[in-house]
Amino acid sequence: MEKVRNYAKELDKIIGGLNAPPAERKSLLLHSCCAPCSSYVMEYLREYFDLTVFYYNPNITEDGEYQKRVEEQKRLIAEYNRQVEEGCFEGMHSTAAAGPVKIIEGDYEPECFYELARGLEKCQEGGERCFKCYRLRLEKTAALAAERNDDYFTTTLTISPLKNARKLNEIGEELAQKYGVAFLPSDFKKKDGYKRSVELSGQFGLYRQDYCGCVYSKSNF
Repeated sequence: MEKVRNYAKELDKIIGGLNAPPAERKSLLLHSCCAPCSSYVMEYLREYFDLTVFYYNPNITEDGEYQKRVEEQKRLIAEYNRQVEEGCFEGMHSTAAAGPVKIIEGDYEPECFYELARGLEKCQEGGERCFKCYRLRLEKTAALAAERNDDYFTTTLTISPLKNARKLNEIGEELAQKYGVAFLPSDFKKKDGYKRSVELSGQFGLYRQDYCGCVYSKSNF
């Protein structure tokens, strides 16, 4: 029987070995799907990494929806950076060890998503179409991380109870081999991560969408 991996514990083990001062922190390129999902992930990881968020989501197939989500992402990061600048973390998990977060907005390429979805339009949500979408976004992240010489890359997607964390980690590790950048394993929904993201969404008044962004998932709601 194949052993079930605990990605949350694997992440904790890696982070446990990161005790360098801020000037020597490892760099992490974090793919983000949206502000609510990134809220807890950034709060947690900004204590340990030189953190850059990469917002790349061609699966969001409506321009208005894309713009709404990316602006919420930028607003949340600006608020987190204000906390760092002012040293104000009241009610937050992060401490004075937290560092500022940078953001890179990727190209908005819905045509890339439609290309990969061709023939899979009626695929069940959470199936092969979604796996290809995971790969599209993670591969773009891995390639950029290699270009930037980042130490790690990973994604916020594992915080969602609706996303397949095992598949996401498998794809990430495969791409790590291809691009020569370490993939940070995760299952961010564990340890009340998803619950914390809901709390933070309320705290910051974040727009919480009820579908992943693509026209196919929207039709299921």
